[in-house]
Amino acid sequence: MNAELAVLITLVTYKLVLVGVGLWASRLNRTETDFLLGGRGLGPWVAGLSYAASTSSAWVLLGFSGFVYAVGLSALWMVPGILGGYVVMWVWFGPRMRAESAAENQVTLGDFLAARAKGTGRTAILWAGALLVLFCFIFYIAAQFGAASIAFENQFGLGRMESVLIGAGIILLYSLLGGFWAVSITDTLQGAMMALIAILLPVLALIAAGGPAEVWSTLQATAPDGYMSFTGERAFFIFIGFALGVAGIGLGTFGQPQLMSRLMAVKDEAARKRAFAVSIGWGLIVYAGMITLALSGRALLGAGQEGEALFYTLAGELLPPVLAGIIIAAVLSAVMSTVDSLLIATSAAVSHDMGVSKRYPGREVMISRIVMAALCAAAVVMALAIPATIFDRVLFSWSALGAAFGPIIVARVARVEPATGAILAAMALGFGMSALFFLIRGVGLEGTGGIGGVLADLAALPGSPFERVVPWILPLLIVFAWRRPAHA
Repeated sequence: MNAELAVLITLVTYKLVLVGVGLWASRLNRTETDFLLGGRGLGPWVAGLSYAASTSSAWVLLGFSGFVYAVGLSALWMVPGILGGYVVMWVWFGPRMRAESAAENQVTLGDFLAARAKGTGRTAILWAGALLVLFCFIFYIAAQFGAASIAFENQFGLGRMESVLIGAGIILLYSLLGGFWAVSITDTLQGAMMALIAILLPVLALIAAGGPAEVWSTLQATAPDGYMSFTGERAFFIFIGFALGVAGIGLGTFGQPQLMSRLMAVKDEAARKRAFAVSIGWGLIVYAGMITLALSGRALLGAGQEGEALFYTLAGELLPPVLAGIIIAAVLSAVMSTVDSLLIATSAAVSHDMGVSKRYPGREVMISRIVMAALCAAAVVMALAIPATIFDRVLFSWSALGAAFGPIIVARVARVEPATGAILAAMALGFGMSALFFLIRGVGLEGTGGIGGVLADLAALPGSPFERVVPWILPLLIVFAWRRPAHA
């Protein structure tokens, strides 16, 4: 059996399992809370692994390993920010969000943001938040469909339209059937598979490269200047900007509705604590594995490899065709499955926060499914019609939502209740400043000199400190300074 046949068999088997999970979970969806939060019944393993898979997914296998392969040890400053995000979410945010959402029947992140607002102010917060989620995630979902289609095209020679429709159709089917339960369980399977891969392939690469000592000596002798330095031999202020920028990617975690839903859905405090242990353990295993894979791959292959293709290349070189095909299929499945949590979160924002489902009492689940199907169809059209360059920087949506929602969540978890105007201003400023620095990074001001040139140089650093960190500053000041009156 060749690699292509192994990929096909594995994919078909995996997708049949996903549809089976959707059919099983469909009987659990009687209310809107069941469909969007799994009836708040997630146990520790499902909550922890589905959270981990949703926050990192295939990006860590392909993108992070490629980043370390290209940049060297200074890329590791990303890890404290990302794993620190796990800690803050489960240990600090988790108790308040789980307890309040259950006590006040909050179903979405929008409900939590607008919990103390009333009347038109509450409606404005819910609509503003929902529109931001819709804008950011529709591009993100389309990007995932595009990425999956490229993999299908390369593996099986299918056309772009067929590839997008196949991937989108399968994801939509099990998400429509099983809702949040199906998405969480399939993400759990995905997370477990990723952890196994993150142990197997890095160990084989390390052995092939001669072991830790040989990898280190090879890189010391062959890698470019700065590769083996934790500062990258950058000038002090440039290094500080770089470190803050890559670590600041973790700030985006604090505004993601698909992650907050896991905190709201975990069944009790004991499950939350165990879920944190599961998710942080997963993160340590997977990120350590990808660091090992990247450095071993650099020692084995030198600098001539495309970073994001490193994982596939090493799988093909170190494993028999059948095993290589299974691993490639697993990563492809992870890319495709990333979209399910985004689809549920976007559907919740439109159907619940924008009040669509409330117009049809007793039919909330049906309305949520209709909205989900419409969103999926829109994302398919975008994936087929809009040039791929539109999707090159999907990290923007992660950072923009983090800056728009994160400061408000931090304030509310800290028992500070921002005024309605403060919440709306924080959303607008967080998102707007992220968009501004994203655009500055895209217009190429490096040669202009002066302050503009310096800002553009810093903005061009991986994980731009301006795009990731600066948009948090004013929103944080606003939500802590402009509070709701005590009697309100």
